Amino acid sequence: MKILAASQIRDLDAHTIQQQPISSLDLMERASRAFVRWLCARFDNRQPLVFFCGKGNNGGDGLAIARLLSSKGYGVAVYVVNYTDKTSDDFSKNLERLREHLSIHYIKNKEDLPKLTGDELLIDALLGSGLSRPAEGLLATVIDTMNESPARVISVDIASGLYMDKINDEDDAIVRPDYTVSFQLPKLAFMIPHNDPFVGDWQVVNIGLSEAFIQETETPYFFTDKKSAKKLIRDREKFSHKGTFGHALLLAGSHGKMGAAQLCGGACLRSGVGLLTMHVAGCGYEIIQIALPEAMCSVDIHEKMLTTLPELDACSAIGVGPGLGKEPQTLQMLEELLDQAKVPMVWDADALNLLSENPELLKKLPDNTIITPHPKEFERLAGKSEDDYARLELARDFAREHRLIVVLKGAHTAVVFPDSTVYFNATGNAGMATGGTGDVLTGILTSLLAQKYEPRNAARLGVYQHGIAGDRAAKARTKVSMIASDIVENLGW
Repeated sequence: MKILAASQIRDLDAHTIQQQPISSLDLMERASRAFVRWLCARFDNRQPLVFFCGKGNNGGDGLAIARLLSSKGYGVAVYVVNYTDKTSDDFSKNLERLREHLSIHYIKNKEDLPKLTGDELLIDALLGSGLSRPAEGLLATVIDTMNESPARVISVDIASGLYMDKINDEDDAIVRPDYTVSFQLPKLAFMIPHNDPFVGDWQVVNIGLSEAFIQETETPYFFTDKKSAKKLIRDREKFSHKGTFGHALLLAGSHGKMGAAQLCGGACLRSGVGLLTMHVAGCGYEIIQIALPEAMCSVDIHEKMLTTLPELDACSAIGVGPGLGKEPQTLQMLEELLDQAKVPMVWDADALNLLSENPELLKKLPDNTIITPHPKEFERLAGKSEDDYARLELARDFAREHRLIVVLKGAHTAVVFPDSTVYFNATGNAGMATGGTGDVLTGILTSLLAQKYEPRNAARLGVYQHGIAGDRAAKARTKVSMIASDIVENLGW
């Protein structure tokens, strides 16, 4: 699924109107019906609805939605904010349609605001995706009133006051919705951590915009959802054997950090690899042999850390980093690995920290190596950013410069490719913000590389499956109680 810029969405609307053909008013009606279907599936008509509408096309959407819901027996009150004398044509037409069904209230000053009890469902249809300047004056007052109410809020297409593809100032007035119902495609703003309070639980509803135009429109931003992830999964043939699915090697763990190695190895096995060898410090031998009997174990000459490489010829992918430590002998081992390795690799955790402290090693990483930094690790690798959009651009530049696949971990994890394209992820939840989940991801990615998935596909599919296993774990354990090993136990596709 593509993520388009505001200007591209305007072009998409215009193309749809011209080519289908359909009037802009009928397209607005189609979008409103899609919104209404979503709302009716989740909220019954016993809860009063209060609409706050601007005077542009987003407000026109709100008026059409109010009319449709009123006809379905919902109690509807509509407030139009009179912040300008200008109105869009489709707003005016929907206003006339609505007047045949309902009385319309106008907010001309603060005193005209309704008294909200908190039992209402508020519909935000003030400002849409074409916003170019912050909400001010009366609009800001209405937004503040909505935010101060304990009532739940649903934003039509995008929260009023939120920019689609740039950062807002800290003091901008922005609606803080519980839900955002986006038309046709997600917005880039939904993927940005800074915007989380201004998005809520977002959903996309199909309004029949031109699929041909979407396919032909170029964008660096994409979204990996269930449908697109499923296409990446390869079938297992009946006469396959363990050799068919590769031999992974994990370089992980050190004294006091063998849990990271165990989580990584368990995830690798659960993700379909044929064979797994784990190279561990002497102190980890019994731990791995007992915890992961399906894995083979190679033992380093050092008792507490990894200092030497095992035989590499048999492996088809290598994962390195979880629980590794940063001792000088371990750094030397990684330098040797970069000189000898001829298979795809995943670098994570302490391996990334050693890279940031020894940036000359970046030049030795093979093309399409997958690195999996969390935001702080990425900052140490690439430098600080002014905001989340700047960090995303920095990740695109970093991936292109070093020819790497950067998995920037977090909500909607961004998978950034060397061609600067970005695939955001649909799965995962806040319960995964716990120690060890990154080690699990490294195991999954290494397993997929060992099975000969192309690195791009391995990165996208691995991140998706990591997140969906986390979602299953949260459902079983709750977000508060789940731990990283729960994610391993819920892997499967």
